[in-house]
Amino acid sequence: MENFKKVISGIKGLDAKAMKEASERMDNLIKPIGSLGRLEDIAIQLSGITGKIHNSVIKGCNVIMSADNGIWDEGISTCPQELTQTQTLNFTRGICGINALCSTSNMDIRVVDIGINGEINHPQVLNKKIRQGTWNMCKGRAMTEEEAIKGIEVGIEIVEALVKEGYEILGTGEMGICNTSTSSAIIMALTGCCSEDAVGMGAGLTKEGFEKKKRAIEKALEVNRPDKENPIDVLSKVGGFDIAGLVGCFLGAAYYRVPIIVDGIISSAAALVAWKINPLVKEYMIPSHCAVEIGQKIVMNNLGLTPILNLNMRLGEGTGCPLAHNIVIAATRVMNNMATFGEAAIESKNFVDIREK
Repeated sequence: MENFKKVISGIKGLDAKAMKEASERMDNLIKPIGSLGRLEDIAIQLSGITGKIHNSVIKGCNVIMSADNGIWDEGISTCPQELTQTQTLNFTRGICGINALCSTSNMDIRVVDIGINGEINHPQVLNKKIRQGTWNMCKGRAMTEEEAIKGIEVGIEIVEALVKEGYEILGTGEMGICNTSTSSAIIMALTGCCSEDAVGMGAGLTKEGFEKKKRAIEKALEVNRPDKENPIDVLSKVGGFDIAGLVGCFLGAAYYRVPIIVDGIISSAAALVAWKINPLVKEYMIPSHCAVEIGQKIVMNNLGLTPILNLNMRLGEGTGCPLAHNIVIAATRVMNNMATFGEAAIESKNFVDIREK
């Protein structure tokens, strides 16, 4: 609890002076002013995070939080719960979607067992298990508030360790059967939206299964009545251990001043909780892609963020993060490698600001 409180109170906003200097340099590079759009915005955001004009984000790590969810007992998934454990081990074999995509930007992976319903003894899986899965939130709260905070602190501690190892940018991934259900429940609880707007098909359901999933989530919210003004109450009543861990990653990234990439709906739900705990964390987030799961759009609208990519992806695991990582690297190359008008002997007065005001 003490670490949690320290981090929450210690998060600061972006460095306005560094951002102003970065913006001035960006506008003075040899291009029409504003012509590189989001790349310019990202480069300036990075300067606000680090306090430096020239930045490197080459060394990145995608954190994958793995946990099981008690709502699986309601029969709302076509997947066996054991798949959480199986796929977690498969991450260590390098054969999953996240492994393939992380290879595109040389992004490393850190796999965490924060609540799998089973035991894993593997050197590449960090054992931070809180409990073997949450309780069934249709029958009562998913976890205690103490467990929720413990999960958040796991994420904070992992970020601290990664920063000490020299990682310059982080990604947020997860593995957990039924975690689209917990994510949708969190989004509904915190925003007041309905199941029609927040609940998607997850790993794939029949029409009947989809309706059953929506009814189960509505029941969980009715049974628990989470307080939308208290994000810890929401997380503990209708969340998952994987989401708690990711909340900690977002808070930790803001505290230790490193950029952190948001993946799909589960990662976005965690980002929403973290933002509700401390709104300043949003300034450190880089949203990667528009997920097919419909609830993510509600989160992005609430946070005022726009994902970089739209690839009709819905896998999770953090798969949007390495793709966005490549784009963030490109943004730093613009700032670091392009010449200014003066350096290139080009008269700047011929260029006007073409950005939409």
